[in-house]
Amino acid sequence: MSNRLPTLALVGATGAVGTVMLDILSRRENVWGEIRLVASARSAGKVLRVRGEDVVVQALAPEVFDGVDVAMFDVPDEVSKEWAPVAAARGAVAVDNSGAFRLDPDVPLVVPEVNADQVRNRPRGIISNPNCTTLSMIVAIGALHREFGATDLVVSSYQAASGAGQEGIDTLRDQMAKVAADRTLGTEAGDVRAAAGELGPFPAPLAYNVVPWAGSLKEDGWASEELKVRNESRKILGLPDLRVSATCVRVPVITTHSLTVHATFSQEVTADAARKILGAADGVEVLDDPAKGEFPTPADVVGTDPTWVGRIRQSLDDPRSLDLFLCGDNLRKGAALNTAQIAEVVAREFTS
Repeated sequence: MSNRLPTLALVGATGAVGTVMLDILSRRENVWGEIRLVASARSAGKVLRVRGEDVVVQALAPEVFDGVDVAMFDVPDEVSKEWAPVAAARGAVAVDNSGAFRLDPDVPLVVPEVNADQVRNRPRGIISNPNCTTLSMIVAIGALHREFGATDLVVSSYQAASGAGQEGIDTLRDQMAKVAADRTLGTEAGDVRAAAGELGPFPAPLAYNVVPWAGSLKEDGWASEELKVRNESRKILGLPDLRVSATCVRVPVITTHSLTVHATFSQEVTADAARKILGAADGVEVLDDPAKGEFPTPADVVGTDPTWVGRIRQSLDDPRSLDLFLCGDNLRKGAALNTAQIAEVVAREFTS
C-alpha cells in the first residue's frame, strides 16, 4: 500500500448527476488528493468549485486518466462503454454510474451497505452502480434479506421526472405551467393532453397524470426499467433465482423515486422486527407512524441521502411477507452518492 491520498477523476462533471456529485464531494470526508474534473470538449475550460477550490474542467481524452487512481463516470451509457475501459487500461479503477456494465458478469454491481465485499472482484477494472430505481429500495431490502432471507419481491415504482434527465424536469415544469391556470382540466378525456403541449421523453403528459411506463420496450411488453429492478436486485443480493415482478410508473414529481414493495422471506417476519432491523441499518431511516400522519413522501425526502421507509405492515395473508413504502432521492443515493461511496471503498485500498 502506498498510504497516500489517491487521485480522483470525475467524468461528466458538468451534467445533472455530476453537479450533485460536486456537492457530495464537498460535504463528505476528504479521502482524495487531486480531483480532476472531466467533461465533453464543449465544457472544457469551465471553472467549477470543488472543496472550496477552483478547478478547470478538462476535455475527455485518454491522457486525462494518466496518474488517476479512481475515475467516476456520470455520463450516458455509450460514453461509459467507450471510455471506462480506457480509464481502466490507464491504471484507474472505473466506477460507472451508467447502465453499460451492470449485468456484465466480470463487473461487480455494488451497493456498499449491501455487498461492499464485491468491490475487489473487478477483473475488468470496472465497478458498476445500479439503476436509481433499484437503489431507492435495495438498501432496505438488503438489510431485511440478511436477517430473513428474501425469496420474492413485488414492486411498484413511482418515478420522478428527473429520472429522465434534465429534459424530463423541463418537460414537467413546462407542462405544469401550461395546465395550472385552467381549473377545468382533468374533467374530460384528452383535455390535459391537448393543453400540456410537448411530451418530451414521456409517452403521455406527466402534469396532472401518472404514466405507467419508464424506459424502453422489451420482450413480452416489459419496460427496461422493470427488468432492471429484477435483474439488478438478483445480482446485488446474490440471489439469481429471486422472484421479482416490477411495474414502473412516472409521476409528476421533480426528484425522488418512491416504491411500494411486497417482500416475501424464507421465514416469518413481523412489522416490529422489520422496524428494528431497518432502524439499525446503515443508509436507512424509518418514518412510520400513520396515526400521526408520519410516513416518507418525496416532498420531505428530496435532497437527503438515506432510503426512507414507512407503512411497514405484515401481510394479512402470509406471515412471511411484509408490505413497505420507500422513498429515495434518485439523484443522490440513486446515482451520485452511491457512486461516491463505491469510490471511497476503493480509495481505502490506497491508505489502509
